[in-house]
Amino acid sequence: MSKTNMIKTMGISFLTVILFLAPHGAAAKTTTIKIATLAPEGSTYIQALNDLDAELKQKTNNGLRLRIYPGGVLGDENDMRRKMHVGQIQGAVLTSAGLSGIFSEMDVFQIPFLFKGFNEVDYVQEKMGAFFKDGLEDKGYILLGWSEAGFVRLLSTHPIASLDDLRKAKVWTWEEAPMAKAIFDEAGVAAIPLSLPDVLVGLQTGLVEVVYAPPAGAISLQWFTKTKYMTEVPLMYLIGGVVVKKNVFKNLPPDHRQVLTELCAKYMDQIKLAVRKENQEAIQVMAKHGVKLIYPSEDQIEEFKRVSQKAMDSQTGKSFSAKVKNEVIKYLEEYRKGKN
Repeated sequence: MSKTNMIKTMGISFLTVILFLAPHGAAAKTTTIKIATLAPEGSTYIQALNDLDAELKQKTNNGLRLRIYPGGVLGDENDMRRKMHVGQIQGAVLTSAGLSGIFSEMDVFQIPFLFKGFNEVDYVQEKMGAFFKDGLEDKGYILLGWSEAGFVRLLSTHPIASLDDLRKAKVWTWEEAPMAKAIFDEAGVAAIPLSLPDVLVGLQTGLVEVVYAPPAGAISLQWFTKTKYMTEVPLMYLIGGVVVKKNVFKNLPPDHRQVLTELCAKYMDQIKLAVRKENQEAIQVMAKHGVKLIYPSEDQIEEFKRVSQKAMDSQTGKSFSAKVKNEVIKYLEEYRKGKN
């Protein structure tokens, strides 16, 4: 054997030994999906996402993992969508306001007084979930699981029982919620737009006096510490969902896609049940900390409903279509009829 061939043979043998002795999976690549959320550190959402990440790594042999950016550290939901678009992050947990920025028909979930309870929410979601998932996918996003924040209430530094009370106050509106703006405009309320992370400072400085959130959200965001009253009228149901970019999801190995989908559905279901329980408990917690519950009269509630309905009539066809709105109402009527 020539000297040259001998060197080649020895080199090949050496590489073979190295590869054989290397730890199994040492060359395996870990794919990291960066996900942003407004949910604060320590909340049920973040705990569940961390548990999801741990199980995801275990079931994919560390081939797939999540990196969570909590508490709006990457900005509001508009910022999250922009960052997904340019590839800085691959996914986000968005509310209906954020999801409607991708697929406008999601705005139908922001209609005030649409749902009377969680059973109605679950029924409509079951019937129309595929439609919304397909709509998001057509826009380049995969919905991995539905989440929710619950039914929204008004929290304030002085009692709010009527529209007149609201008109006299400094009312916050989320910068990314055109539906809320439409309602406030119809009601004659000069609302002050702020991003979600700026609301607490707004309450501390007196820039705003009225905010709105689900009870558990008001606690996790610490808004309840700067407010004295909560108007005990469920105004609107706040749905959400976990989305990832379609191209990122499709580039995952098939078995990783399956594991990710199954685990997201599992943990989002757990979050939904936990959040519903927490919202009930949160009302009691706030009451114990001195937050007083305000109960408007039936006439005052009807006035809220009339103004909201008028605003939603003007929005039909601008964001959500009349077709989708009517389909949601059809399923609600179907559910309510079946109960009676």
